[in-house]
Amino acid sequence: MSRVLIADDEPNIVISLEFLMKQEGHEVAIAVDGEDALDLLTAFQPDLVLLDVMMPKLSGFEVLQRIRTESALPNPVVVMLTARGREAEEEKGKALGADRYITKPFATQELIEVVRELLEGQ
Repeated sequence: MSRVLIADDEPNIVISLEFLMKQEGHEVAIAVDGEDALDLLTAFQPDLVLLDVMMPKLSGFEVLQRIRTESALPNPVVVMLTARGREAEEEKGKALGADRYITKPFATQELIEVVRELLEGQ
């Protein structure tokens, strides 16, 4: 069983993602802002993080940058989720080390397939 951290401040998205990931047999933890996400990275040790770009306290970009640069933090697979589909945003996410970038709204089957593929590749 893999551990998935969902970092998103939109309750409807969180409920949907949590349901999907549990259906897939993953253990799930939820962070509602960037600081919470960093705390849970250490406490929960996720294999994969579904990381929203726009969050309170620290943005998803800031969290991703810290995941990839701070050796004390775990280094999970990171899928950025955003309502902003602009190419510049996607390039920034990839430059910071995101493994994938998915624009909201997304097809649930697409997300499930991406998560499966990335976790199998570990």
